[in-house]
Amino acid sequence: MAAQALPLLRWSRSASSLCARSSPAAPRRLFSALRRPTSARCEAGSKVLLKEMDYPELESWVQEKGFRPGQAMMLWKCLYGNNVWAHSHDELAGLNKDFRKMITDHANLKALTVKDILAASDGTRKILFSLEDGPVIETVIIPCDRGRTTVCVSSQVGCAMNCQFCFTGRMGLRKHLSTAEIVEQAVFARRLFSDEFGSITNVVFMGMGEPLHNIDNVLKASAIMVDEQGLHFSPHKVTVSTSGLVPQLKRFLHESQCALAVSLNATTDEVRNWIMPINRKYNLNLLLGTLREELHFKKNYKVLFEYVMLSGVNDSMDDAKRLIELVQGIPCKINLISFNPHSGSQFKPTPDEKILEFRNVLAEAGLVAFVRLSRGDDQMAACGQLGEPGEYQLPLLRVPEKFQVAL
Repeated sequence: MAAQALPLLRWSRSASSLCARSSPAAPRRLFSALRRPTSARCEAGSKVLLKEMDYPELESWVQEKGFRPGQAMMLWKCLYGNNVWAHSHDELAGLNKDFRKMITDHANLKALTVKDILAASDGTRKILFSLEDGPVIETVIIPCDRGRTTVCVSSQVGCAMNCQFCFTGRMGLRKHLSTAEIVEQAVFARRLFSDEFGSITNVVFMGMGEPLHNIDNVLKASAIMVDEQGLHFSPHKVTVSTSGLVPQLKRFLHESQCALAVSLNATTDEVRNWIMPINRKYNLNLLLGTLREELHFKKNYKVLFEYVMLSGVNDSMDDAKRLIELVQGIPCKINLISFNPHSGSQFKPTPDEKILEFRNVLAEAGLVAFVRLSRGDDQMAACGQLGEPGEYQLPLLRVPEKFQVAL
């Protein structure tokens, strides 16, 4: 299909509105972040990328060019409001001639280009985006019969975490995505699929990459997504997932009102050290202890634990009982996720009936647990299937002896 480009967004109209939505410890950090030079400010003579700016930065840039602050808001609304989502200079309707010419001469609107859109048999869509410097990222649109449509966005090209069950993890880290490259995935989702699926209501940072490894851009992008003058998603409907980078996790809980998902996937350090090497640095006791401590300060907040079911590895009834003990004292929900096979992994999915048995053990103990079915797996669009490792791949880790039979 024809290549398309899109808009970005804004953080907040003022430092005070940002601080009002943040934790008490965050205002000074947020205020200083607003005043940091934006990466959109390029070398003299080159064009800026509008979508890399939050609103204060955009307003300042417009004034530097000799135009009124009110015109910045008009530009903002062309980019992100009124169901327009302008992605070319020709779509900046309503701006006066001189202002539009200045934008054409000094700014670019484009961060991503659609390379392809793949449709799965269940209605899921996978968008392949080309970045300006060449790499390709993948974004997934997941419609739901109950009126909820979710966009699953990527935060990196590849990933450094090397989780053994994840296809993206085979790639290693190729690049952190910019704020514009992250947010524009959500904007593209609304522009391309709102007519077909209705409103795009949810965002999950569960695509390519470890979001908290790129925390500065993820915090800014997610703040833009939930800002009332930005894309205006509900903070409860923007979920950032992590494999468990503890220092960044603490920062996220202090600086963001968005939801947090933690990819847990094991009930012992022995298994998690193998399938999720980040556990060797931040083990289960440290990770869960940090959550238990930090969530005391967030009212009515529940963390979502993601648990990929791997046959013969983490799906025993003893695992279910250990999981109950591990999450004691942590306000949480648990998603049990069927493993989606791919060429980069030796694991096998747990049978459906065993997943239900596992879920029932959790439910009988009073935990809120859901079984999440695969979506888009016939187009490699399901959980853990995104990316293209190519010739270079991170190494598979040694399988502990007692699990070799299971594989």
